Amino acid sequence: MFTHVMIGSNDLERSKRFYDATFAALGGRPGEWDARGRLVYIHENGRLMVTKPIDGLPASAANGGTIGIAAASPDHVLAWHEAGKTHGGRAIETPPSERPNGAFVAYLRDPDGNKLTARSAATREA
Repeated sequence: MFTHVMIGSNDLERSKRFYDATFAALGGRPGEWDARGRLVYIHENGRLMVTKPIDGLPASAANGGTIGIAAASPDHVLAWHEAGKTHGGRAIETPPSERPNGAFVAYLRDPDGNKLTARSAATREA
């Protein structure tokens, strides 16, 4: 359904450090700059793009919005969460944990306040 997710940042270099580290924890590659100066991450047909807002106003996080990121295992979720905290992110909500449906999840806010979750496939039968 989606071709990509685009989020705003007030400091693209800071965002690159954060997202390079969190995506590396999931087996992804560092982001690359496109011709327009946007940061682009591509992994398994998914694309996340980070940019300064086109209107020139400060970037702000979506209230009520969450970007979900697929992880291969609970260990990947934990590595993602730790990499994010180490590189300017902030742990939010509950600590990384298994949900009633068996999925293992963790939540972070990126350095610009965007809400992210990493989620593994079910670890047990739902």
